[in-house]
Amino acid sequence: AALEHERAAATERIDALAREIHTLAGTEFNISSPKQLGEILFEQLGLGDGKVKKTKTGYSTNAETLEGLRDQHPIIDKVLTYRMWTKLRSTYLDGIGALIRPATGRVHTSFNQTVTATGRLSSSDPNLQNIPVRTEEGRAVRALFTPGEGYDALLSADYSQIELRILAHMSGDATLIDAFRQGQDIHARTAAEVFGVPLDAVTPEQRRRAKAVNFGIVYGLSDFGLARDLGIGRREAGGYIDRYFERYHGVRAFLDKIVADAHENGYVTTLYGRRRALPALASRNYMQRSFAERMAMNTPIQGTAADLIKIAMVRAYDALQAAGVKSRILLQVHDELVLEVTTEETETVTELLRTAMSGAAELAVPLAVDVHRGKNWAEAK
Repeated sequence: AALEHERAAATERIDALAREIHTLAGTEFNISSPKQLGEILFEQLGLGDGKVKKTKTGYSTNAETLEGLRDQHPIIDKVLTYRMWTKLRSTYLDGIGALIRPATGRVHTSFNQTVTATGRLSSSDPNLQNIPVRTEEGRAVRALFTPGEGYDALLSADYSQIELRILAHMSGDATLIDAFRQGQDIHARTAAEVFGVPLDAVTPEQRRRAKAVNFGIVYGLSDFGLARDLGIGRREAGGYIDRYFERYHGVRAFLDKIVADAHENGYVTTLYGRRRALPALASRNYMQRSFAERMAMNTPIQGTAADLIKIAMVRAYDALQAAGVKSRILLQVHDELVLEVTTEETETVTELLRTAMSGAAELAVPLAVDVHRGKNWAEAK
């Protein structure tokens, strides 16, 4: 019943958005047709200042193109929202509903060990690792997932900033290690370092920008990419990255060494010895080579996080079995474990999880674990 209600609500929202888009366009057209949408945006409304080129298949209307036009016309925001709702309905509300197994009343996903290049588990039929968590619409879908009969709540346990903690350990950067050991807000600390202000004087906007830098560094983000993400000039973005590496020089040395070693060996390795071959490092194509270098920087960090959560899963499972509790692990979403629990066991299971996950590795910085409880998956996050 809840699924039907959400599906009806989504359809109502999609229909309303379509009416708004047609009104803004001054005509009705197929919003889901890239060709028709491109003609409306770039010919009828004249967006893009003539910079978006028409190819044999029409204009590009991918998300990146539309994001760059968001400030030019209110129709762009409506189209992006329309796409998000239609994907949500088709992928989750329609797709998952059809996959509920009558015998159990549950959705049974498949976990794949050898699909991703970094070692992360992937989920398929359906993909339960890809349900949005930061949007209101995504949370509405997550709210449909509830504990089974005989259980009272869902428990979500996830590592806090695991990749940045692994970066601190693997790079040995003293400033980064110090911040985590002191339990500081790492994004505020980075803002203080990059903007040259006291920690207690960091503004929310400075913290937001520092957060983008922190996570971007792990993925080899360029000044161009950071500028796009923050909506600032390329020179300003480059200044942030330069100041980051001035303050965290151990990180710069670590990333440079990883790339150099990868060029020499043809592969990179996680903390636990998982290798990823990167043949494109030898490519004559600059774009392919640059992409492979970014993968060389990120894989040891993301791959180590993937290794760690698997170790944590085994430790948590063993601890639950040894304790003889009814509560059990249902799902893994990269850095997060989701369990169904009884009220009586919640406190015990929470402590078991914290111990199992925080003790999965001995790093130079502590592993922090956040645990939340709720009557559905949305509330448990």
